Amino acid sequence: MDHPTQQGRASIPFAVTNRLVLSIALPMTLAYLTTPLLGITDTAIVGQYGDAALLGGLAAGAIVFDVVFTTFNFLRSGTTGLVAQAFGQGNTLEEQAVLWRALLIALVAGILVVLLGPFIIAGGVFFVNPEPDVAAAMSAYVSIRIFAAPVSLINYAILGYVLGRGEGALGLALQVILNGANIALSVFLALNLGWGIEGVAWGTVGGEALGMVVGAAVLVRRFRKGPRVSWRRICDASQIGRMIAMNGDIMVRSFSLLAAFALFTRQGAQFGTITLAANAVLLNFFLVAGYFLDGTATAAEQLAGRAVGARYRPAFLRSARLTVVWGFGLAFAMALFFLLAGTPLIAFITTSPDVRSVAEEFLPWAALISVSGVLAFQMDGIFIGATWSRDMRNMMLLSFVVYIAGVFLLTGFFGNHGLWAAFHIFLIVRGFSLLAIAPKRTRETFAE
Repeated sequence: MDHPTQQGRASIPFAVTNRLVLSIALPMTLAYLTTPLLGITDTAIVGQYGDAALLGGLAAGAIVFDVVFTTFNFLRSGTTGLVAQAFGQGNTLEEQAVLWRALLIALVAGILVVLLGPFIIAGGVFFVNPEPDVAAAMSAYVSIRIFAAPVSLINYAILGYVLGRGEGALGLALQVILNGANIALSVFLALNLGWGIEGVAWGTVGGEALGMVVGAAVLVRRFRKGPRVSWRRICDASQIGRMIAMNGDIMVRSFSLLAAFALFTRQGAQFGTITLAANAVLLNFFLVAGYFLDGTATAAEQLAGRAVGARYRPAFLRSARLTVVWGFGLAFAMALFFLLAGTPLIAFITTSPDVRSVAEEFLPWAALISVSGVLAFQMDGIFIGATWSRDMRNMMLLSFVVYIAGVFLLTGFFGNHGLWAAFHIFLIVRGFSLLAIAPKRTRETFAE
């Protein structure tokens, strides 16, 4: 039965089931896991040359692109939320319009990144401050890979569109093609042809380009079968303004998260090289757990956005409950895994007895951090899908302030234990602050 709404539009009921949640979460979890696999492969390829400077240049170059692409991550998540709402409305033309707006932003931003390449390289070298050989390798890698910026950002927009429609399997296929081609090309160019770190960089450019071509081909074929959106609608100033505002909020969120990791690393360095290295080893556990939690968070983005677009509150509430339940289930499973397998994993990552010993001391903090962070992941997904981005930004900034206070207060008394405690507090405050305002935003959004 349709329900009248304040906007004068009837709701469009749909059922949210565990199967629907997992149809998005599982493929995207696998897709996100291909990202660290790609990084490991690139490191292994360059490692075959036995040159520490090349490995250092690859690692330093990866840091540069982490910052650059984190800046534009909103092209994926923001597009997902807006497309999901249009999908919930059954508004195919608006889905296309959101995609075209995102593609235009991606193209312009990507070209700007390429043009700013020399300044980005100089800034990266200044920030990392590596040895001359490492700086040379880093510059060679970045100067080539940066040409992939336009296609990389276009791929973000295409993936956001696909996920906004709840097509997790297609999203997985596109990521496997992109990263698979990247790996194959990097192996061929760097090892078979002997191009070294430049071969790895060109492999990334080629993989991103192939991913874009395949994604574009799928969408062109789909759009040919239906009505086409007009440029007048694509260029709607109010909708473009809404997208830019939302993307700006997501950007602030992303930079705050980067700053939190940077502060964690900086403070860890104050306790000595061994503790710094141990923290770096343990943070890998959280990053791996994050790829699993991102899958259920993506499901929350799509289903929450679809429910808002459909003006159907029961689906919104059920999608929130189910994704949070699955998120906590995964978080507890990951925590148990790392508690049981953490010691051998630490031994696999590092051969240093001192680093192993310190890492084992702080292992429980790292193992349980996925449980502390799961609500933050899921609430982010719900808020992005519902396009409550300003609230998400504000609660992130509040949490970051609490985190800074916790870092300087707790580390003074408890050292590295206090640092890990502060990071847990940061994640918990993020999750519960968003949870606290979610009921009010839900009532406002679905007011009849």
